[in-house]
Amino acid sequence: MALKITRNKAAPLPETCPLSECMAILGGAWTPNVIWYLSGGARRFNELKTDIPGISAKMLTTRLRELEDKGVILREVRPTSPPSVEYSLTDLGQDLVPAIEAIVAVGHRLKKRDGATA
Repeated sequence: MALKITRNKAAPLPETCPLSECMAILGGAWTPNVIWYLSGGARRFNELKTDIPGISAKMLTTRLRELEDKGVILREVRPTSPPSVEYSLTDLGQDLVPAIEAIVAVGHRLKKRDGATA
C-alpha cells in the first residue's frame, strides 16, 4: 500500500528562488572563506592567500573574479609603485556576512555535539 503524500507546510518559494540565488554565490568552494576574511577589512591577494591555508593561487584568483562579477567584492587598484590591488566587500558582500556567521555558529554547535558523543 502506497503512503499518502502529505502537504508541505513551508511557504512556497517564489518563481525565482531567493535561497537558490544566495546559494549560487555562497556555494562555491572557498567562497565563504573569502567573504569571511574580507569582512575584517580590505585585503591584498597575498594576505588572503595567507589567511586561507590550502587554497591555491589559481583557485583564489577564480573565486575573486567570480565574486567581483557577482557584485560581492570590489577590486581596487592602488596607485602605488609597484601598483597593488586590494579587495573589499561591497554592500551585497556585507549582507552575506550574517549568513556566514549563522553557519559558523551552527558549526560550533555541531562540533560540541560530536565532541560530546565521541
